[in-house]
Amino acid sequence: MIERQFVLRNKKQFEIQNYLFESLKRAGLSYVEIKRTPLGERIIIHTTRPGLVVGRSGSNIKKITSELKSRFKLENPQVEIAEVKDPNLDPKVVAEKIILSLERYGSKRFKAILHKAMEDVMNAGALGVEIILSGKVPSARAKSWRVSVGYLRKCGDVAIEGIRRASRQAKLKSGVVGVKVSITPPDLDLIDKIDLSQLNKSVEQAEVKEVEENQPKAEKEEKKEEDKEAVKKVEKEAKKSKKAKSKSSKSSKSKKKESKK
Repeated sequence: MIERQFVLRNKKQFEIQNYLFESLKRAGLSYVEIKRTPLGERIIIHTTRPGLVVGRSGSNIKKITSELKSRFKLENPQVEIAEVKDPNLDPKVVAEKIILSLERYGSKRFKAILHKAMEDVMNAGALGVEIILSGKVPSARAKSWRVSVGYLRKCGDVAIEGIRRASRQAKLKSGVVGVKVSITPPDLDLIDKIDLSQLNKSVEQAEVKEVEENQPKAEKEEKKEEDKEAVKKVEKEAKKSKKAKSKSSKSSKSKKKESKK
């Protein structure tokens, strides 16, 4: 059946990923891609420390390829390594850092470790982060500690697909401690996100349009006022000319009367 083949293939991929995560614990492993090509299986390991994955003169890669051939019966596995660009925005890498620091310094300094990881994530440009630590920390009774900052959705499609999540376990003297990391990436498109720069641009464009629309009106009003002033000037000049004519006619009449006398 075709369905069984798909199930077996996905199961093998899951087992390969678990094997690589267990064998490369301290190498800052983020995720593993498995692609099928005509030449064989292409396995891309995304990590923050590619040097540890490669090893001296490629000893680790040779060991991994031989294990993949013998254990998982892969014909020609091609192992490639890709470096993670933003390790502080990857929840798996952040959770691994917290686990390593807890195993190194103990559970007494867990608050400083959590806050330091949270600051690193926010400085990398994340919109929000939440870290939950559960276990026998710092006392013998199990508790859960939560630190969070920024914007983090808890429900909806954004919370399911947009939020990056990861969980890891640390083995301490007091017992097993679980770490859950949730990060809101900076490139996430949110429905309620408001961009003030775009609003300012739209307001400026609207103001420019209003000014352009009001310019012809203002020009028309100025022309009307100029025409009115010109008409007034013409009327004043006409009145002055009439007065001058009337004065001249009066003076001529008085001169005629004097001459008759």
